[in-house]
Amino acid sequence: MNRVVMTTLAAAVALTSLGAAAQFQKPEDAIKYRQSALTVLANHFGRIAAMAKGSVPFDAKAAQDNAAVVVTMSKLPWIAFGPGTDKGLPTRAKADIWKEQAKFKDLQSKMIAEAEKFEAATKTGNLDSIKAAVGPLGSACKACHDDFRAEKYSSN
Repeated sequence: MNRVVMTTLAAAVALTSLGAAAQFQKPEDAIKYRQSALTVLANHFGRIAAMAKGSVPFDAKAAQDNAAVVVTMSKLPWIAFGPGTDKGLPTRAKADIWKEQAKFKDLQSKMIAEAEKFEAATKTGNLDSIKAAVGPLGSACKACHDDFRAEKYSSN
């Protein structure tokens, strides 16, 4: 698992050091990138949330490893919401993202901050601390979804 986490982190750092234009030749590339980053984030968060709910056995090391991925992924998708990426492939991103950039960026910052707190909670190895951090991160994700994510995919 450590090798996977380290490889993911190294790739993420390499990708974030490139300029947006170098990363995305076409709007479709940006859409695929952000959808992929958010899918990976949700998957790793869900693994820990399942531990917090008692659906799967608690594993402190696995929680820490998954939280490291959550933090990294929480920082990646935002560059892929640039101009022109509101059209191309089917997406659940609402047009309001490009109309309300300040609010969108504020919600991004809050989610990243909650992801970092969440990771800190997993580093304690204490399930109760992790349970307490799941809700605020989930709420931060939901706040953005409520305002900027459509229920169904559309081509805008």
